[in-house]
Amino acid sequence: MNLLLDTHVALWAIVDSPKLTEKARELIQSPKTAVWISAASVWEIAIKHALARGDMPVASQDAVRYFRESGYRFLAVEAEHAVAVEGLPAHHNDPFDRILVAQALIEPMRLMTHDALVARYSDTIIKV
Repeated sequence: MNLLLDTHVALWAIVDSPKLTEKARELIQSPKTAVWISAASVWEIAIKHALARGDMPVASQDAVRYFRESGYRFLAVEAEHAVAVEGLPAHHNDPFDRILVAQALIEPMRLMTHDALVARYSDTIIKV
């Protein structure tokens, strides 16, 4: 399975957060799963860490290193992904989440999220 992690789930996975459910851990660690991180998530981490509000505890360069060390793959944002955002229903206004949904639907991949609004986009999205 190709599994695209939303930003929070990706960060929880690399810091072994108790917020990460057992179901999520099992899917991420399964030898049958290829775990993907979107370039949009790295961008989100960079922006929020630079704001220094305390809600993004790791710098983007550190996150990328941790993702690589964990064996995660990186997914570039392509023009087709950006175009697909336009056709999404207005369930969610966060541009980072919307591009992740579009990427998952276009590729196709299973998107893993903790956000109930994001999960409304498709029954292929895994809510943890």
